[in-house]
Amino acid sequence: MVFAAVAALALPAVSFSTAALANKANDTLVYASDSEPENISPYHNNLREGVIIAHLVWETLIHRNPKTSQYEPELATAWKWVDPVTLELSLRQGVTFQDGSPFTADDVVFTFNYVLTPEAKVVTKQNVEWMAGADKIDDHTVRVRLKGPFPAALEYLSGPTPIYPAAYFKKVGLDGFSKAPVGTGPYRITAVENGKGVKMEKYKGYWKGSPLGDPSIGKIEFRVIPDGETRMAELMTGGVDWIWRVPKDQADQLKAVPNVTVLSAETMRVGFLQFDAAGRTAADTPMKNEKVRQAIAYAVDRPAMVKNLVGEGARVMNSACFIDQIGCTDDGVPRYEYNPDKARKLLAEAGYPNGFDTDLYAYRERDYAEAVIGYLRAVGIRANLRFLKYAAMREAARAGKVPFQYQTWGSFSVNDASAFTGVWFKENEDDMSRDPKVRALLDKADTTTDSAVRKDLYKQALSMIAEKGYLLPLFSYPSNYAFSSDLSFTAQADELPRFYTAHWK
Repeated sequence: MVFAAVAALALPAVSFSTAALANKANDTLVYASDSEPENISPYHNNLREGVIIAHLVWETLIHRNPKTSQYEPELATAWKWVDPVTLELSLRQGVTFQDGSPFTADDVVFTFNYVLTPEAKVVTKQNVEWMAGADKIDDHTVRVRLKGPFPAALEYLSGPTPIYPAAYFKKVGLDGFSKAPVGTGPYRITAVENGKGVKMEKYKGYWKGSPLGDPSIGKIEFRVIPDGETRMAELMTGGVDWIWRVPKDQADQLKAVPNVTVLSAETMRVGFLQFDAAGRTAADTPMKNEKVRQAIAYAVDRPAMVKNLVGEGARVMNSACFIDQIGCTDDGVPRYEYNPDKARKLLAEAGYPNGFDTDLYAYRERDYAEAVIGYLRAVGIRANLRFLKYAAMREAARAGKVPFQYQTWGSFSVNDASAFTGVWFKENEDDMSRDPKVRALLDKADTTTDSAVRKDLYKQALSMIAEKGYLLPLFSYPSNYAFSSDLSFTAQADELPRFYTAHWK
């Protein structure tokens, strides 16, 4: 993260050494996690911690109601399709950014046109590349032009497409914006600091009638605490109010702790193994061999991992998407049961009767990655764990240096299969298989408006991905949340803790 004390050019600097204590009395909700995004700008990180902050500080044109899944007005008050590739939106008046500047069509047009440029260096291009551009009709009307029909357009406009203040961003640039960010959301950032976290406070000028509601808690602080046991200790002693990704055994322990509430819920996040099927690491890498990839799939006991490690709320996944996403299906998709004997047979057929040595890259849940390594060792594959920070692993994979990796993906909470398959199989920088046939199927699936045809195209693509062993889905992620009993908090399946709806009891 490009973290530093917030410069005086927009917001007052706040030192973490003077941070308020967590708890109801201080009206400061302190939450902790193990990772930090490399840049606070939402378009310039794809870590879940960054997604959470983005939904507190920035807003999108459209709101998807998490209870009804219906699209509702947010920064746009209405929208209509002019034609299959042109969406016109009427913008809300009277909204101001956290620096006091008014929200207008200029901000929308600038944001969308900027993130489509190569100079923007957007981290997850799939989130915006369905757009061709945006045009200003008047101060409160814009048109978004699509590259082609895209049935998930409203879903993306309600998720990973926040609006930036045009004049301010042009003045300070990305570096300045990452140090002193500005949005229209219910909370404004008052301090960021590398390795420590982010401080936020309720935005007093937040517009009335927002579908997000009027936030109750006055201050929110995100703290980076890499060690899980330290996070748990901080919760138990009142240093923080809320933690998540609590391992199953620790969650069970915390259930007996007074004044701590434990909540478990499934999320859209999927853990998976991804292989260098394109052979970018080396021309003779074993991962280019389809039988090797299939052998690995048979070698990993996914149901046992769910039962013994991941815990309640998880499901084994068989398709390269979250099963409840629109367009996702595992009907007819090839499945890999746990069968180490079959794995050994396939390895022998592939020319590796004695297995081989390789590196497995991972960035979170070391115990999950180590379990995979144990299963592989049992069939002769000797994998060395390369445990890195997320950004480092991502860049190594994009540079073609990763033979296979333990990855997870929460689809930016977008409830459409394209948010998963579009990232990992469109012959882009995150695609390690680079299969043009898969891409062609997905391109058609992403642009057809016939839901039945779309689902069939996804089924074909997902079946091909599974058959070729390009990616092995492991399981959906449950999240074990633990938080102060003083806090009223509700979890959602999209893995977005909506702290603006939380309140003290």
